[in-house]
Amino acid sequence: MSGEEIIAALPYGEPFIFVDTIDMVTKEEIHGSYTFKPEAFFYKGHFKDLPVTPGVILTECMAQIGLVSLGIYKMQDKDLSQLQVAFTNAQTEFLKPVLPGERVVVKAVQKYFRFNKLKCTVKLYNEGGDICAQGELAGIFSTKDEE
Repeated sequence: MSGEEIIAALPYGEPFIFVDTIDMVTKEEIHGSYTFKPEAFFYKGHFKDLPVTPGVILTECMAQIGLVSLGIYKMQDKDLSQLQVAFTNAQTEFLKPVLPGERVVVKAVQKYFRFNKLKCTVKLYNEGGDICAQGELAGIFSTKDEE
């Protein structure tokens, strides 16, 4: 499954998709990137004189690339048009700000995948290679026909 196919299967759309590329994927690891658009709605008030990307948006970017995209790859033998994802856990720490227009790289490694529950360690890097956020994310994957 290619990066483009994974992105096409994501259950997100504008303005709430935070994945530009999937650069590498294996059964246990994924790397992807996203550039935060300076005109994004959340910069207008966070913060009004010095905009930075909110932590919840960084967590969402990490989840979309590092958890959901890897889960899609692992579920590729299912009907992905029926995919449902329930985000079950996030433990994230924020180390450096991400500014408007900045490109980030997300790298995730699977801790486990069993009973369609995926848990990963995820790191988000800035263009200089510094870790801006890191943590563990988990979610449960199913398709509507499995309910």
